Parts: sequence; C-alpha cells; structure tokens
Amino acid sequence: MKLFLRSLVPALAIALLLIGAGCNTVSTSRVQYLGVPKLPPSDPAQVQILRTEPTRPHIRLGEIRAEPSSESVDVTKIENALRQQAAKLGADAAVVVYDRTQVTGAYVTGPWFGRSVQEIQGRVIVAVAIKYQ
Repeated sequence: MKLFLRSLVPALAIALLLIGAGCNTVSTSRVQYLGVPKLPPSDPAQVQILRTEPTRPHIRLGEIRAEPSSESVDVTKIENALRQQAAKLGADAAVVVYDRTQVTGAYVTGPWFGRSVQEIQGRVIVAVAIKYQ
C-alpha cells in the first residue's frame, strides 16, 4: 500500500501541474500586411512591447491578435506571446493598439421554444508589428 501511495503522489502532482498550466493559455494569430516584404524572423527576446507608436521611422509589417483563456493569465505571458508572433514577422517591436474585453462567442441553452442566448466575453489584444528603418 505504501508503494502505491508513493507512486500516486508524484503522478497526482504532475496531473495538477498540467491542469493548472492548461488553464492559463494565450491563443494568438498573425496577419502580414499586403505589399510588405517578407523578412527573416527576429529574436523574440529583442522585440519591444510598446503602448504608443514610436516617432522613429518604421514600417508596419502586420497585425497580431492575442486572446488569453482567462482574466487570470499573467501579463508577461501575454507579452511573450505577442513577442513570439511579432518575431515571426521579423519585427523589432509590437505596438499594442487594442486591449479590451469584448464578446468573443455565445452559447444557446433551453428548449427550441424558449431558448436563451448567453454571451461569452473575453479579452482581446491587437498589436501592430513594426520594423525600424
């Protein structure tokens, strides 16, 4: 019995760790603008996260959209997700242009004659990837 408990405790700890990590994810997507040259990827660690457009000359490469799975997702995790996607476009920085909670979906409950529609709200962040000239 003791041997069983000894092997059960690490397995439960790993399962809880995986469940906890799965709850705090950031879904991302990116779109490269038309007419923009395809650049080699940059180093994600060097990509800056900006809140205002810089005055330094730059070109806009594309947009990045991030949707955290919950409000408890750490800001650094969201910023790292933005950096990863911006780096794939060859960006030096990502300028956050939109950060709001909005309706991201809906679900329907009840019978066909008395249905109820419930909104699903989530946080949406949009950033523009830029390359300095």
